Amino acid sequence: MRTRRRIAPSAAVWLLLGAAYFLLPLLATFLFSLRQLQTGHCCTVASYTWVIHNSEFWQTLKLSVELALETIAVSLVIFVPTVYWVHLKVPKLRAVLAFMALIPFVVPPIVLVVGLLNFYKGSPTWFYGQPWGFLVAAYVILAFPYMFFSLDSGFRAIDVHTLTEASQSLGASWPRTLLTVILPNIRAAALAGSFLTLAIVLGEFTIANLSLFHTFPIYLQYVNETQAYAAGATTLVSFGITWAAMLSLLFIGRKRGQRAAFIGGAR
Repeated sequence: MRTRRRIAPSAAVWLLLGAAYFLLPLLATFLFSLRQLQTGHCCTVASYTWVIHNSEFWQTLKLSVELALETIAVSLVIFVPTVYWVHLKVPKLRAVLAFMALIPFVVPPIVLVVGLLNFYKGSPTWFYGQPWGFLVAAYVILAFPYMFFSLDSGFRAIDVHTLTEASQSLGASWPRTLLTVILPNIRAAALAGSFLTLAIVLGEFTIANLSLFHTFPIYLQYVNETQAYAAGATTLVSFGITWAAMLSLLFIGRKRGQRAAFIGGAR
């Protein structure tokens, strides 16, 4: 017989306070976005109509989403094998990587972008002058702490040595071990790092602005400076799209995880 778990009154109060802290600003922004441009009175959806039919909104959003997906892919390709190798072979280097991961927190983004612009000044135009080259390189550095600590916690939660020895004893190569044994066991950690990376790229303003790339945060800033009510609508629409993208990543990760578990069980 199942017993129902009751939420303590104090926990319910804190839960309601947390929900209010999160939802009340969104509600206020929504009510503000419903005001009419000429009179300032409520209610109209003209601001949302303007956002939906604005081509620049979708172009900049598409660019930022593409940059986010590329940053996630590059970060996973770089950091998953690196953290795996450190945990397996040289655990003493973990402290060094953890210290390096704190550098993006210490160095301001404006200092980081100035240094990167000077460092990559002599690089080819296809890299230096394109957002999917220069910006992705900068965003990988910004996402380094979030991706590293997420993956590090995932690797610390599993027995890397036992899984690796069992896989290799069955004849699996290093790449196959990493892709089919290790990666499914750290899927939750990789998804957590991907969520944080997606949020960082979709909200990053300083680097894109100083490097003269017209990304989605730059467009949001322009709307905020020129149109008050449309800015509220744009903010809420972008907020909803960001959450939809995160839920999509979560759904894809869970579906692939269930499929991998099903295939493993069938074998």
